[in-house]
Amino acid sequence: MTTLETFPDDWQTALCIAAHPDDIEYGTAAAVATWTAAGKDVTYLLVTRGEAGIDTMHPREAGPVREQEERDGAREVGVEVVEFLDGFHDGVLQHSLALRRALAAEIRRRRPDVVITGTYAVRFSRGMLNQADHRVVGLEVLDAVAAAGNRWIFPELVEEGLEPWAGVRYRCWAGSEATHEVEVTDHFEAAVRSLEAHQAYNAALPDTFPTPRELLTMILGDPASAGEDGRPTRYRWAVDVVGG
Repeated sequence: MTTLETFPDDWQTALCIAAHPDDIEYGTAAAVATWTAAGKDVTYLLVTRGEAGIDTMHPREAGPVREQEERDGAREVGVEVVEFLDGFHDGVLQHSLALRRALAAEIRRRRPDVVITGTYAVRFSRGMLNQADHRVVGLEVLDAVAAAGNRWIFPELVEEGLEPWAGVRYRCWAGSEATHEVEVTDHFEAAVRSLEAHQAYNAALPDTFPTPRELLTMILGDPASAGEDGRPTRYRWAVDVVGG
C-alpha cells in the first residue's frame, strides 16, 4: 500500500451513510471504533434495510432481521444512533431528487463535521466491480452535502425546521483510490465483531466467501507489516478525503 496522509483529527461529529446493512462493516467500522474510543460522536444512516440481500429469506422477513443486525454491529464499535430512510428499496436505488432531498435533510438534522460513504466508482480500488446501489448512494451523498448547505435547494426543508448546514468539513469515500488513512490496529477485533454481528446475512453467503476476519484482514491489513507467517501486524483503513 502507498504512503497516505493521516486522517484529520480536527472534528467531533461524523455521519456514515450506506446503501445497505453491513456496508459500513466492510472496513469503515474499524475507523469508527477508533473514533468513538477517542470520544468522537459517530452516527449511521442506512438508505435501505437490505431486504433483497438474502436469497433464502423473503424481503419482508429479511428487512427487519438485517436492520437489527446493523444495530448490533454498530454497537460493537460504539455507535448507538442507527437510522434508516423510508421509501427506498434494496437493489433498485436510482439517482433521484427524492433520494438527494432525503439525504440532505438528514445531513441538516445531524449537522456533522464529517460525512463518510462508499465509492461511486464502477470498481473498488482492489478491482472488484461495485454494486449499483453503492454507486447511486456514493454520488448522491456528494450532491446532498452541497444541497444541505444551500437554503435555496429544497427550500421546503427550511419550512420544516431544517436550517442549512454547510459545516461538513470532510467528505469521504471508502473503497476508492485513497488519500488518507486511519490507524485501526487496536480496534481490529471490534471491527471483526461488528461484521460478525450480521449473522443471518453471513450465513447465507457461499461457503467459499471469506470469513469476517479473513475479509477484514484483506481490506485493512498492511502487507508491509506482515511477519514470517504472512499475517499483518498493522491494520489501517484507507479512504478518499475531500475538504479541509
